[in-house]
Amino acid sequence: MNTSVASNQVRDTRDYRPSAVRRSNKPFKIERNQTQLQYTPRNSSNQWKRQSHSDAKSNSFQICKYWMNGNCVYGDRCWNLHSWFHGEHLSVLTRLNEHKKIVTGITLPVGSDKLFSCSTDGTLRMWDCHTGQCVHVKNLGDEARCLISMGPWVIAGIRNAIKAWNIQTDTEVTLDGPKGHVLSMFDCNDTLFVGAMDGVIYAWRLSSEANFPFKPLAMLNGHSQAVVCLTGGRGDKMYSGSIDHSIKVWDLNTLQCTMTLKGHTDVVTSLICWDQYLLSSSLDGTVKVWGVTEKETLEVVYTHNEKNGVVRINGMIDAKGKHTLFCSCNDHSVGLYEMPTFEARGRLFSKQEIGVIEEGPHGLFFTGDGTGLLTVWKWLA
Repeated sequence: MNTSVASNQVRDTRDYRPSAVRRSNKPFKIERNQTQLQYTPRNSSNQWKRQSHSDAKSNSFQICKYWMNGNCVYGDRCWNLHSWFHGEHLSVLTRLNEHKKIVTGITLPVGSDKLFSCSTDGTLRMWDCHTGQCVHVKNLGDEARCLISMGPWVIAGIRNAIKAWNIQTDTEVTLDGPKGHVLSMFDCNDTLFVGAMDGVIYAWRLSSEANFPFKPLAMLNGHSQAVVCLTGGRGDKMYSGSIDHSIKVWDLNTLQCTMTLKGHTDVVTSLICWDQYLLSSSLDGTVKVWGVTEKETLEVVYTHNEKNGVVRINGMIDAKGKHTLFCSCNDHSVGLYEMPTFEARGRLFSKQEIGVIEEGPHGLFFTGDGTGLLTVWKWLA
């Protein structure tokens, strides 16, 4: 999933370098006075703009590879971008470069002023949001592939196990059971769901017992290959995406699979719920929007095409209240699209694939890439 070839595109001689993007080495301060954001697009499948990837103007701009490595001899005369972002209304606050390998998870526990990240270098790092410094490192003993927070618990998925750390009591717990790498996690109603390499979704229920804070609940079978992504939706639903190209819908009350969606021709890499819609991404280069039919099934109401495989999607609201979809591709770039029209509004660039995009409070969001770099961004008004 980390192999890619960037397309060689020629841009015109006009200077499109964004003036709104600024870089600073200041620490990022997180405020906790922001209310929860809700995605509320209009209630009609006709809102989705029928547009091909050739309409996305931001795809015609390419970052200067020589500038990325600090040795572009053309300076301001270079035809390619000398910026990590093309577009407007974004700023890089700081770049945290302590991980030695791929950043695979980022989480900010509710009520905490510490940011956590994990990596295939086998470490879990804790960052002080006031200073921007790494203040603690935990050795997980193996490659970490995903990370979430669940109340006071910070939970990392490794090979054949889950590592959970209570940041209030400093208690550490290891949950055994998954076969192979743990690739995805999702929590709902005090229940932790874990997608593993063996195609099984494992569930634990949070307990009040100090010695057994997580109790095994169930094993959800259905996928024939690894479960890559999990997310939750309205009506006590959970959605899982797999290397087997399918999406399964689960009833969280019965823990039974109620529907299987087949629309992708390659690995389903990411899932998000946006109001009444389910959005899925795949290495087949598409983002599909699934809507509910009159028969209470799900069908594709719109397909967005990218030139490269899509490895991650996430939805956010910018400082001006615009709904924005982040679409990370395996050409080392992230397309930004205004929703629900899918109108291109910018693009992020990186030296390697950006596999983690997480929203933070007060207009912040975080990205993690294949070099081990964690970048803190801020929306500008």
